[in-house]
Amino acid sequence: MTYSGRCLCGSIAYQLSGEPIGVSLCHCNDCRRSAGAPMVSWAMYLEGALSVTKGQAKTINSSGTSMRSFCADCGTGLFYRNEPVLPGIVDIQSATLDDPDALPPSKQIQTAERLKWMQHLHALPEIERYPS
Repeated sequence: MTYSGRCLCGSIAYQLSGEPIGVSLCHCNDCRRSAGAPMVSWAMYLEGALSVTKGQAKTINSSGTSMRSFCADCGTGLFYRNEPVLPGIVDIQSATLDDPDALPPSKQIQTAERLKWMQHLHALPEIERYPS
């Protein structure tokens, strides 16, 4: 199977070949701060499965050996690598896939750092579209 994705502005596009090792929702403080969101969904792949087909992501060392790659134009977070901890692995922010529903998460990780209000998200009222 092949999956494709891109950043918000379209400056960076990528393809993934094959199925992920796993897909997880991460609640760690670093992911939360990096994304500006309460959690991030990651699809874990062997490095060779990722092909950047357009543009070049900017990469920063976000903490210790953690390398986060994003679009320098629009700021969309894309890839995560931590070679000493996860050798040969790249995590892709799966919400940047053209079809994010294709790779649903199967677990939540780093729940010790999860925001308390995230535990009861299912109890909040739902509004299908933002009112005009």
